[in-house]
Amino acid sequence: MPSAAKDPPGQILAALRGGEVLGVLSPGACAGLAQRGGPVDLETGAFLCRIGDPGDAVYVIVEGEIEVRASSSSGRDVRLVALGRGEIVGEMAALDGGARSADMVAARRTRLWRIPRGALIEALEAEPKAAVALLADLSGRLRRTNAALGARATLDLGGRLAQLLVGEQNGRGMIALTQSELARRLGVSRETVNRKLQAWVRDGSVEVTQAGVRLLAAGRLQSLVDQQFNS
Repeated sequence: MPSAAKDPPGQILAALRGGEVLGVLSPGACAGLAQRGGPVDLETGAFLCRIGDPGDAVYVIVEGEIEVRASSSSGRDVRLVALGRGEIVGEMAALDGGARSADMVAARRTRLWRIPRGALIEALEAEPKAAVALLADLSGRLRRTNAALGARATLDLGGRLAQLLVGEQNGRGMIALTQSELARRLGVSRETVNRKLQAWVRDGSVEVTQAGVRLLAAGRLQSLVDQQFNS
């Protein structure tokens, strides 16, 4: 369960003002939301909320990351989207007052600011430009979710893993995700991911080290994705 903890007011205001949605509110409105809200701390793997929970609040991420998850037909968790500092979590249910439609879990230690639904609605009604920004944000998330679902329908496991590795690599070609995390994002077993990685190790596309996976031929993996999308 989430646990409460104190946050410096300046840090809260910075998170609210730095977001694409609440950042368009006036300074006074941001301060009002901060005053009417309260802190929540989550350890890695802790649930912020579960499917079916009441949509009685939204949360602004002060630091850390929240994953929105659904379950596959086999019962595995599949990540739909990940949200970071300054972003709003749980706004869909808060807007219509319905139940939560997905699980929300801390991908790492995360601090949030809980804003009651009533306070959010009042702020959006008082400053409609924030409501427009929220609609744009929701639209963007829907596009990303549709793209992820489209990839699942179009790409085989190799294509989806290749797409994930290319998208997550840093400037040195390293992917800061464990094989278990890769498997969870794809909704498959760790063993399945490991078998595919070992095949790519043999053909020189990747290197698996103690620090993680390193891409040696990112262009080759991207070509695999492109071929499947265009086939």
